[in-house]
Amino acid sequence: MKTSVIVNRYAHKGGAGQRWPAIKAELEKRLGPFEPQFTQAPGHATRLARDALMGGARRFVAVGGDGTVNETLNGLLDPSGRLLAPDSVLCPIPAGTANELCRALGHGADPSKAYDAAATTGRRAIDLVRVRCIGADGRPVERFGYLMAALGAAALVSQRTSQSRWAKKLGGVAYMLMTPAVILGYRSCGVAITVDGIERGTRPLFTALIANTENGGGGLRLAPGAAFDDGLLDLVEIGDVSRLGALLGVMPRLADGSHVGHPKVRTSRGRSFRFVSEVETLVDLDGETIGRLPLDIDVLPRGFAVGAVEPMP
Repeated sequence: MKTSVIVNRYAHKGGAGQRWPAIKAELEKRLGPFEPQFTQAPGHATRLARDALMGGARRFVAVGGDGTVNETLNGLLDPSGRLLAPDSVLCPIPAGTANELCRALGHGADPSKAYDAAATTGRRAIDLVRVRCIGADGRPVERFGYLMAALGAAALVSQRTSQSRWAKKLGGVAYMLMTPAVILGYRSCGVAITVDGIERGTRPLFTALIANTENGGGGLRLAPGAAFDDGLLDLVEIGDVSRLGALLGVMPRLADGSHVGHPKVRTSRGRSFRFVSEVETLVDLDGETIGRLPLDIDVLPRGFAVGAVEPMP
């Protein structure tokens, strides 16, 4: 199988570039010699992946964080979210800040598993998340992801962390360090919610997560029970909680997922969601700020495949 290795040396605020010689050596042990392609700017991984796909590549090794993996995946999809080549496989290598897909796949604590998966013929099907919202320039945006979308305070935490010169050097803990500052300056806003075509009314939200995986924000158990291959998305709403209530009552419980038992937290599941608000509210997908409300999200079951050491159904 022809392989394309796409590398973001700037991931983890340049840490990926420093680690690249060691990462390359591990990959060459398993794949043999290869010519890596290095990203130069945001969005470049998508173009590199699309060009490699047109050139016959079917295995795509994405070295970087979740942003790099997401961009690479989007290069393999047509505008409707279908794989341009059904036999293509995505192989993430953890070299970014949080590396949540690798964590969800069980590779977070042992990167050697990610290297092994990049060289195997085994595959695991993953649900795809389709997101439509309004971009920063006021134009409609459509993107595809695999982890979770966030709106409100959680999206602002992600944006502030990504923009910080120092935070992302700290890895996953950066999100936890940025959260108190955001929470103490954030205010809930009214959001109209629709789930699977049924209107649920307008209610105050501090933040909301629409999750395809349990983990996010540097390994926090944000959506307990969410599974990336069940054809469903999990909605976690944190309602009209006070700033101190969010900081002291909800945030300390994010690590183990016990926040879902908080009286201001509501959970549900569905296949499609819509969020509308009169207040400008940020939207994040897989750790990247992509726009603002209104937001439409739906799941495309088993939309793509990742490398797996053992073949999966």
